[in-house]
Amino acid sequence: MASLASRLQHSVTPNALRSYLAEFLSTFFFVFAAAGASMSTRKMVPDATSDPSSLVAIAVANAFALSVAVYISANISGGHVNPAVTFGMAVGGHISIPMSIFYWISQMIGSVTACLLLKFTNQQVPTHGIPQEMTGFGAAVLEGVMTFGLVYTVYAAADPRRCVHAAIGPLAIGLMLGANVMASGPFTGGSMNPAYSFGSAVVKGSFGNQAVYWIGPFIGAAIAGLVYDNVVFPLQVTESLRGIGGGIVRMLF
Repeated sequence: MASLASRLQHSVTPNALRSYLAEFLSTFFFVFAAAGASMSTRKMVPDATSDPSSLVAIAVANAFALSVAVYISANISGGHVNPAVTFGMAVGGHISIPMSIFYWISQMIGSVTACLLLKFTNQQVPTHGIPQEMTGFGAAVLEGVMTFGLVYTVYAAADPRRCVHAAIGPLAIGLMLGANVMASGPFTGGSMNPAYSFGSAVVKGSFGNQAVYWIGPFIGAAIAGLVYDNVVFPLQVTESLRGIGGGIVRMLF
């Protein structure tokens, strides 16, 4: 009980509250840019779904937006910008469960707020979906594999044992996201971010296949964290890794 009380107390400190605000803002910026880019391509290209250049534009926007979102919040919250990343850090013991819940809430509110503002343009906010010929299981596997790659990149790019300049870490994370969007755009929309999918679904009022964008990414993120920390590049967890923002990401910046 004492341990639980201390964890709860740790999750409402001023530093923790600043972390939640940072996650809200970063997720807002990312979703606003990513969803806005998708809306812009559909506005300019009547049949954007079958135009390769539209897919490239959306992937580049996602890559740039995530790189910036991670960079601007890394020193405060760890720059998760994604409930799946937070879950992967929680499974690895780099952030407490109470704090991870507050992170998820902040991220989802940020996503919903961004989508609501985009809706004021009188355009349809795009939601993530899967084609008829694809099963929900197959889509979840695809999202899980891509999120595994994304979260593994988060761990690797932010590992303090690597001699990597601080600005390269967020860029590497963004590039992995952009590559995955190009690889999966026609199939699942390339979400890898439950908050992004949730926010657009809330605003549009359509929750079809939402489980795909939660189960797959959460499983992929958990496996990525466990594999990196315990198999590929074992890491001794110290108290410095348990600070605000959950850890490994903070060590780089």
